[in-house]
Amino acid sequence: MAKAKSGPLSVDDYISTQPPKQRRALERVRRAILKALPGAEEAISYRIPTFKVNGRMVLYCAAWKAHYSLYPSSDRLVAAFKNKLAPYEISKGTIRFPLSEPVPAKLIEKIATFRASEVSEGRKWKAAPARKPKVGRPARQRERR
Repeated sequence: MAKAKSGPLSVDDYISTQPPKQRRALERVRRAILKALPGAEEAISYRIPTFKVNGRMVLYCAAWKAHYSLYPSSDRLVAAFKNKLAPYEISKGTIRFPLSEPVPAKLIEKIATFRASEVSEGRKWKAAPARKPKVGRPARQRERR
């Protein structure tokens, strides 16, 4: 019987195993989330970094070959940040940010604050529908690690 592959034990562990470009982006994302959610608890869930407030999950993030992602994005979140999210790919509750562009730290802070309010209100979230980016990027950036 094959032994189950173990994942990272901490957010530091997850970030440290990433290639340099992904590592730099995730460090900036992490700082933005923690700035917006002072006192948030960091954990690993589903083998990716998770940020919790009062024991409840607010955001996940993960690095990929050409992008990093934030999860979950609800219909309400996407509608609230419609103009700011227009250049990014939205797919089944995921926001994809390309590694080729600077990390939008202020936007990520606002998303974290918004998600924290959704969670504190106890709202059930519905995944935002898939939407391709409007600017000249490849239509499909779903690369595997």
